[in-house]
Amino acid sequence: MSLLEELKALGSNVDEGLERFMGNAALYERMLRTLPGMLKKTDVGEAFAAGNMTDAMEKAHALKGVTGNLSITPLYEGYTKVVDYLRAGREDLAKAVFDEIAPVQEKVIECIEGRS
Repeated sequence: MSLLEELKALGSNVDEGLERFMGNAALYERMLRTLPGMLKKTDVGEAFAAGNMTDAMEKAHALKGVTGNLSITPLYEGYTKVVDYLRAGREDLAKAVFDEIAPVQEKVIECIEGRS
């Protein structure tokens, strides 16, 4: 199974992502390969653990944008909810959503790194 097929199986809208990159699959895949490093570096879980909601908001917002541009739908939708809950002052719900998407994020990282 190809990288794009695996990402589709994880719920990503690969066709939309390819459209955003004007059908250039090589460029899209090259950009996808940068995602694991960014997800690891921009650790929202670490911000939650430290109780730093400002940092959690900034990191979640950044990851929302990146995952949205790459059409990694489950992460985009999850980070959208995290940001919305943090803006509403609902840190408990934001953390719960993050906890739900963290395993999916790990699968996405493994998928991409396994194809590098």
